[in-house]
Amino acid sequence: MRFRDSWETFRRSRVGPIGLMILLVFVLMAVSGPIYVYIRGEEIYHPLKGVDPVIKGVSPPSIRHPLGTDHLGRDLLAQLMYGAQTSFLIGITAAAMAVFIGTSVGLTAGYFGGAIDNLLMRIVDIMMVLPGLPLIIITAAAIGKQSIWIIVFLIAILGWAGTARVIRSQTLSLRERPFVEAARVAGASDTRIIFKHIAPNVLPLTTLYLTLGIPGVIITEAAISFLGLGDPSKVSWGMMLQWAFTTGNTYNPYWLFPPGLCITLMALAFYLIGRGMEEIINPRLREI
Repeated sequence: MRFRDSWETFRRSRVGPIGLMILLVFVLMAVSGPIYVYIRGEEIYHPLKGVDPVIKGVSPPSIRHPLGTDHLGRDLLAQLMYGAQTSFLIGITAAAMAVFIGTSVGLTAGYFGGAIDNLLMRIVDIMMVLPGLPLIIITAAAIGKQSIWIIVFLIAILGWAGTARVIRSQTLSLRERPFVEAARVAGASDTRIIFKHIAPNVLPLTTLYLTLGIPGVIITEAAISFLGLGDPSKVSWGMMLQWAFTTGNTYNPYWLFPPGLCITLMALAFYLIGRGMEEIINPRLREI
């Protein structure tokens, strides 16, 4: 399907455009973070280092601080905007790594079959029965060093198995198609057949799993940060919730509600986009 046809199918879906509009709002929020701090022109609006000397503590929304300040007098709106950057970074990076690993394993297992397929699928079975979130929490706590990239790596390593199984099933079907047989007869190598003929045909599924995997990554990062295992040098929505909880400010709706709502809406946006893309891949889901 050409890009124009795919876009028309996506545009006509009920949920895809809604998710895209929500996502664009968060893109603008992420881009506006540094702009907001620059326009204010004061160090007190830096999300981590900025402390308002006049307030020096928790304060409700005001003209000076539209969402109020946290327990150190830091601007909550600046934290919310910079938190969007962190969510995009973690969500897209970890999901992309997981999908890349899953797609590579699925293509290899499905194309070669035999002992290679059996070995890789047994590894997939083991990975799928591992409790992802508890294992990430235990590993992050054991490592001790709190880093955003450790969280990304752990999520990616534990999140690729489902994609691998689906891509393998698709590859098993594609390798028997006439165009693959024609490539073999023409003398094409296995590597060329996999990357030139089979991989482009599983790319829509890969993209779908990427968009559907990002919401889980965002929620997982928020949970890890809320439990105090996130990267304190990076502002994230989960860290905002953790700071509110540890300082006993769970009764302040202007501190708790914005990051919680942002986590929910960003996860929903990627999920709706994934549902819209699913209609491109599966014609039976399209409206008649």
